[in-house]
Amino acid sequence: MSIWIGFMALVFFLLALDLGVFNRNPHAISAKEATGWTTLWVSLALLFGVFVYYAYANAWVANEDGLLPKEAALKYLTGYLVEQSLSMDNIFVIAMIFTYFKVPPKYQHRVLFWGILGALAFRGIMIFLGVVLIKKFAWLTYVFGLFLLYSAYKMWASHEGVHPNQNPVIKYVSRLFPVTKDFEGDRFFVRRKHILAATPLFIALLVVETTDIMFAFDSIPAIFAITTDPFLVFTSNIFAILGLRSLYFVLASVIDKFKYLQQALVFILAYVGVKMLLVHQVHIPEWLSLLVIFGSLAGGVLFSLYRKKREDDAPSPAAEAENRQEVK
Repeated sequence: MSIWIGFMALVFFLLALDLGVFNRNPHAISAKEATGWTTLWVSLALLFGVFVYYAYANAWVANEDGLLPKEAALKYLTGYLVEQSLSMDNIFVIAMIFTYFKVPPKYQHRVLFWGILGALAFRGIMIFLGVVLIKKFAWLTYVFGLFLLYSAYKMWASHEGVHPNQNPVIKYVSRLFPVTKDFEGDRFFVRRKHILAATPLFIALLVVETTDIMFAFDSIPAIFAITTDPFLVFTSNIFAILGLRSLYFVLASVIDKFKYLQQALVFILAYVGVKMLLVHQVHIPEWLSLLVIFGSLAGGVLFSLYRKKREDDAPSPAAEAENRQEVK
C-alpha cells in the first residue's frame, strides 16, 4: 500500500509544481516550453520503468501474476507506449474543441490541467473495476478483444468531424447554470446579480473531460491486452495522461500533417484486440508487442512525411498546364 501512496504523492506533487509554480500566471505555451515539458514527462516515465524493475525485484509491489522484474518493466513500457500512441487521436479532438469554443491560448493549459485531474479519478476507477472483472470473469478478455477490433473498424471507417455543440453535457449544464457569453479571464464560474453563472471556459473543460472518458473506453481495454497487473496498468496510464498536456502544445498545430497516423492507430488497436483474443492460445512476448507498436507509430509518421514531401515536390496544375503550353 505504501508504494501506491508514494506514487500518488509524487503525481500530486508534480501537478502542484506545474500549476502552482511554473504556470501560476496564465500564458500561451510556446513550442519550446512545451517541448521541454514533454521531454521531462517522457524522461520521468522512462525512469519510472527502471523503478518498476527494482520494485518487482525487491517485492515492493503485490505481484499476484508472478512477473519477473524484466517482464514487469517491459509490460509497463509497452502499456505506456500504447496509451501514449492512442492519445494522439485525443490531441486532434482537443484541438478542435479549443478551436470551436475559441479558447484563448493562454487559458488552454488551465483547461487541460483540471481535465487531467478528472481523468485521473475516472481512469483509476475504470482500471481497478476492469482488473477485478477480468480476474473474476476470464471470458471478459474476449469481450474486450472484440470491442477493440470494433473500435479499430470504427476509427478506420469514420470520417465524421467533432461536433462539440452536440455534446449532451452542454445542454445539461445550461439547464443548471446560465452561461456567460464571453470569457471571464481564467475563471470557470462568476456571479452575475447574485446568480452563479458558468463561463465558456468551464463548458470547454466539460467537453474535454467527456471526450477523454470516451477515449478511455478504447485505451484502457487496450492496456489489458498487455497486462492486468493493477500497478502497471495504473502507473503507465497516469504517466501517459500527465504527458498529454505538453504533448498537445507540441503537436496540436502539426498533427493534421501526419495523415497516415490514424491508420497506424487503427493497426495498433487491431493488434492489441487480436492479442487479447489469442491470449490463451498464443504467447506474444512483450518485446515483440513493444516493437510492433513503436514500429507502427514510426511507420505512420515517416510515411506521412514522405507523402507530404512528394506532394510538395509535385508541380501544381497551373505549372503543369504552363509546361504543356511551352512544349506545344
